[in-house]
Amino acid sequence: MIPTEDAAARKREIEEKLEQEQDTLTFIRESLERSDQLTKGMVTILSSFESRLVQLENAIVPVHTQTENLQRLQDHVDRTLACLDHVISHYHVAKDTDKIIREGPAGRLGEYLGCIAEVQKAVEFFQNNNPDSPELNTVKACLEKGKELLEAEFRGLLMRYSRPVPPTRVLGLLQGDEGLQGDEGLQGDEGLQGDEERPGLELLPEAVLRDIICISTWLLEYGRNQDFMTVFFQIRSSQLTRSIKDLKDHLRQHSVPSGPLPSPATQGKRKDTPTKRPPRRPGKDGALDAEVDSYTYAIAAFIKLAQSEAGLLSHIIPECHHKRAFDSLIQEALDSLMMDGEVIVAATRRAISRHDYSAVFTIFPVLQHLKQSQPDFDSTLQGTAASTKNKLPTLITSMETVGAKALEEFADSIKNDPDKEYNVPKDGTVHELTSNAMLFLQQLLYFQETAGAMLASQETSSSASSYSSEFGRRLLSTYICKVLGNLQLNLLSKSKVYEYSALSAIFLLNNYNYILKSLEKSELIQLVAVTHERVQSAYQELIDQQVQMYQHSWWRVTEYLTDRNTPTFQPGAKLKDKQRQLIKDKFKGFNDGLEDLCKVQKVWAIPDKDQRDAIRQAQKKVVSEAYANFLHRYANISFTKNPDKYLKYRPEQVEEMIGRLFDTSA
Repeated sequence: MIPTEDAAARKREIEEKLEQEQDTLTFIRESLERSDQLTKGMVTILSSFESRLVQLENAIVPVHTQTENLQRLQDHVDRTLACLDHVISHYHVAKDTDKIIREGPAGRLGEYLGCIAEVQKAVEFFQNNNPDSPELNTVKACLEKGKELLEAEFRGLLMRYSRPVPPTRVLGLLQGDEGLQGDEGLQGDEGLQGDEERPGLELLPEAVLRDIICISTWLLEYGRNQDFMTVFFQIRSSQLTRSIKDLKDHLRQHSVPSGPLPSPATQGKRKDTPTKRPPRRPGKDGALDAEVDSYTYAIAAFIKLAQSEAGLLSHIIPECHHKRAFDSLIQEALDSLMMDGEVIVAATRRAISRHDYSAVFTIFPVLQHLKQSQPDFDSTLQGTAASTKNKLPTLITSMETVGAKALEEFADSIKNDPDKEYNVPKDGTVHELTSNAMLFLQQLLYFQETAGAMLASQETSSSASSYSSEFGRRLLSTYICKVLGNLQLNLLSKSKVYEYSALSAIFLLNNYNYILKSLEKSELIQLVAVTHERVQSAYQELIDQQVQMYQHSWWRVTEYLTDRNTPTFQPGAKLKDKQRQLIKDKFKGFNDGLEDLCKVQKVWAIPDKDQRDAIRQAQKKVVSEAYANFLHRYANISFTKNPDKYLKYRPEQVEEMIGRLFDTSA
């Protein structure tokens, strides 16, 4: 049984909880009722708001629609008015732009082109909308007038600002190998901006060039006119020609700059380029030599200036017309240069016909420079007509033909010298033919590559078609050997003119020695050795042979000093008259022979001191020793009552007499 007190407490506790739950339930019921009331009020409000919105929409939508229609009408009106203004403006454009167009674009090219653009639009409008209207003719005439004045401005700017390049400027560029530029500052979209100092040559002022480009662009795109291209290359062609002419005139009036002209093709030293200028042709046409020098500079200047003109042209002439315009631009200057080259060829040909074969050396420097310049020449003329590109090769071929003919005729002239029977030096010294021939060959050294190629150009063999420097060198070596062989034959023929065989020997000795020394003092010896390895020993053998021939001339003197066919005489023995006369004849024969030889040979010449001293010394030794022995044999033999008549000379006197041989000053 649960105690009564616990049950009562438990009951009170349950009753309290029940009371609390009832209070909570009552609160919930009241809250739900209030929520229902609020919901009903909100529904009432929303229903009222919806009703008002419907009423508002019914009132606003018609107004909006009406406003939208009005706005559309306003836009139509505005556009119509704008179109009317645009159309009306076309009717007034001729009047509005007439003053500016008639005054021309000078000094206000931008504004002028803007007016031209307005006129262009008016023309297009009337052509599209009213092609029969009189206004179309009016604006067309205005446009044509504007185009004419633009063309005149294009021509005027070119004529006013195109100037020949000063000769000193061209020379500075050539010698310094600086680049000539016709498009300085015209690099990318940043071209023609800023005042920075630019290297090279400014063919046109920057601002002028900018205007010319603008005009040419408009004429091409809107003017539908290409006449400006003819104007451009005619004016620039004239300036190119004048620049080269002024350079040649300058070089004629002043001395040609010293030192070799740098080849435009390369910066490195070429095999054919001499370290110094070749010697002038002695006693020949100095005016022609000067013309040759100025011509080589003119060729180099043409390449540089033509490249510059090509750069300028590329910014003014459409790309599709570059090649044709450039071809036309350079024709006058190129033809003038080719004509000058043919003049040099003709002058050389005339000189050769007069047997002045050294005139070929006017061809060599030109030909050398042309061949070195040909790669740059071909590159510069790339894209031009075949007739234009072939002008330089044609001139080169002409020069090679004339030069090769000169070389061949020179070799023949050495062999067939018309003066060979009479024109010999009386003293037996070096013949003028020999010195001239060696000088000719030595001058070839300055143009080895060119001369070799010149000889190869006349070859018809298959080896000539595959030309190489070594092949040309062998041809040149063969040619020099041919000249030397012809010279030797000619000298042999000339030597037979002399009365004395000893003088003939001296003559040949002098000439052979001169040839050998000339070969040894230059690169000729190496060049000849390409096809004749023993050239030095061969000439030395020839020299030795002539020395022996000369020494043989003393035999008729030394023959008296021998004891051949002479009996032996005992000292103190009494001689018969016949025996005394025999000894007297020996002394007299020696004395007379010595005096005659010394008198004759004293006026002979041996220019080479070493050779002269060697021959004297050899004769001193042979003659004085034989004479001393001769005197010794007859020293104690009485063969005359007048010994001074026969014992005229002591051995040292004989040596002294021989020591004065070949000395015209003694």
